[in-house]
Amino acid sequence: MSSKAQGKDAQTNPRGIPYAPFVDKVEDYVSSRAEVDGTMKSFQEMISKYQFMEANTQRRKAGLDEKVPDIQKTLDTVRFLKTRKPDSDAIEATFELNDTLYAKALVPPTEEVYLWLGANVMLAYPIVEAETLLEGKLSGAQHTLENCEEDLDFLREQITTLEVATARVYNWDVTMKRKEKAESGEEVDGKKKRLPNG
Repeated sequence: MSSKAQGKDAQTNPRGIPYAPFVDKVEDYVSSRAEVDGTMKSFQEMISKYQFMEANTQRRKAGLDEKVPDIQKTLDTVRFLKTRKPDSDAIEATFELNDTLYAKALVPPTEEVYLWLGANVMLAYPIVEAETLLEGKLSGAQHTLENCEEDLDFLREQITTLEVATARVYNWDVTMKRKEKAESGEEVDGKKKRLPNG
């Protein structure tokens, strides 16, 4: 393998996912037909790794696709509660207990809200702190979601690059087999032509 090809392997995207080797000249990766199987096997292993990373990234993205709207909805509610004056009337609200079960409640003006932190933990926050916390969580989740989308595009591109590289090495191998077969066929034909005359 050339030093240029090895340098390419060292490059990564911002999240540390390595670039797939781009095979411009098959001779940079394979010097003889004996190396073809090993090279193609290593390309297939890399494709499997990229596909594994792609599946994990898709799962993480699916979780964030659900999480971001929930955080946004909670932030909007906290901002609405922040605008309420202390002498305002209580608001009748309907909230979801389960997929098909709702309850009504009277919500008086308040200075604090309770937020689920996960793992069955709920904490009371002053409204201003809750807003700051939710803004930070929303910003972080949106940034992570953008990174997931970038990584998915990057991974698909690397998989395609490796599939093309595999095809190039395979085609090179087929071409070399044909050349060897043609050369050995010419030698046999040449011997046959000489034998009757000799």
